[in-house]
Amino acid sequence: MLASEIQIPRKLTNELLHLAQISPDDEICGLIGGKNSQPTRCYPIKNVAAHPQQQFFLDAEQHIAAMKAMREQGEELFAIYHSHPKSPAIPSTADLDLAAYEDALYLIISLNTKGVLEMRGFKIHQKTAEEVVLTLSDEA
Repeated sequence: MLASEIQIPRKLTNELLHLAQISPDDEICGLIGGKNSQPTRCYPIKNVAAHPQQQFFLDAEQHIAAMKAMREQGEELFAIYHSHPKSPAIPSTADLDLAAYEDALYLIISLNTKGVLEMRGFKIHQKTAEEVVLTLSDEA
């Protein structure tokens, strides 16, 4: 089970925020691999949702490839991330309904914040979200 506070490396945070910024109209999405319960690497995945401005759906082929790459790197699934271009960084009803990995952290990046990006983390269990405090670390 995840801790109530998670440290995210500054480099990884910057990468996630950059991905969201370069796609301001559509939700970005992907996976984060980890080792020893620490996030290590970002695996961007194409959003194949019918309405990517309002929801995300991971491309199945890229999802499988990312999971395989994690195994080859000795990583486990640490988090699933996506952005909300026009809404707050809190899970939507669809996010809660579609959350399939109870052991993963769900990271949501909001672009709806007047120039300052916001990223929040949640544990989702049985369609209920519990926020996890995110702190930046300078580790790689």
